[in-house]
Amino acid sequence: MIREDNNGSSSSSLEFVSFLGRGGFGSVSLMRDSKHGLYAEKSSPMDFIQSLKKEHRIMLRFRNHPRIIQTTSPNFHVGIDRCYINMEFASKGSLHDVISKFRGRRMPEIMVARAALMILQGLEALHSRGYVHCDLKPANLLLFPSESFGEPWDLKLADFGLSKEPKRTDSWCGGTPQYMPPEVLGPNGVEMVGPGVDMWSLGCVVLQMFGRSLPNKKMGDFYAWKIPRRVSPMATDFVTKCMEVQPSRRATATDLLEHPFVLRTTLIPLGTDDDQVSTKTWRFDLLRSIQKQQRQLLNYFKGC
Repeated sequence: MIREDNNGSSSSSLEFVSFLGRGGFGSVSLMRDSKHGLYAEKSSPMDFIQSLKKEHRIMLRFRNHPRIIQTTSPNFHVGIDRCYINMEFASKGSLHDVISKFRGRRMPEIMVARAALMILQGLEALHSRGYVHCDLKPANLLLFPSESFGEPWDLKLADFGLSKEPKRTDSWCGGTPQYMPPEVLGPNGVEMVGPGVDMWSLGCVVLQMFGRSLPNKKMGDFYAWKIPRRVSPMATDFVTKCMEVQPSRRATATDLLEHPFVLRTTLIPLGTDDDQVSTKTWRFDLLRSIQKQQRQLLNYFKGC
């Protein structure tokens, strides 16, 4: 089959492989063509063309970032009654799939920490340029074969159709309610949208990886979340900093990239038992000192 793209040129021959899933704004299919091989094609009715254009725009803005899903085509494709974007295929599924396999049991803490680290790396990139994801949840965290020895998968942020863009008056935040912080669900929610929205959502994702249900969205229940037993104090502190009810007190992605909960992922082997994770020190102070020196060197060379 041949499809015309939005600038009038023909794309290569396409082959439908399988249906991958459906969301609020459209569906995703696995496709194959002679140019890109396997890739994911997201299509939406024309009613949602602006949302899909925004998603494509953001992917182009963060081209080559290792924690942001990549588009496989610079073109935005428009058909008769639907619009399309092409993305790399997440052959390992999503974080939602991994959580589902544990069936309510908590994932190993070191695996949770590594996932949190990769999410933070993506969020720091977005927030540093004025973007807010606004719909961070396990289904929108896609997994790819890892290029690092010993890692089960690499994680990338995806689905930017609801994201807030900098300096655009048409940007709004209408993410999944279960992952939204209290300030967004209030009467002035649109005005309260900022990076802290994603940080609260990250806390919710970490809770789910630990096998916990999300906080009830009644205003009085935002304090009711609990970390399961036998989880390290570092993990509890990490989630607490993500889920501060007051957005001004909530940690930033940059802050939490230096939190011991994720710092230790470079030192602890992936198969380490949770009891060992809770009791071993792993020389965090030394690692933090090294990372601080690395940041200072990078800042020095940027100024040269």
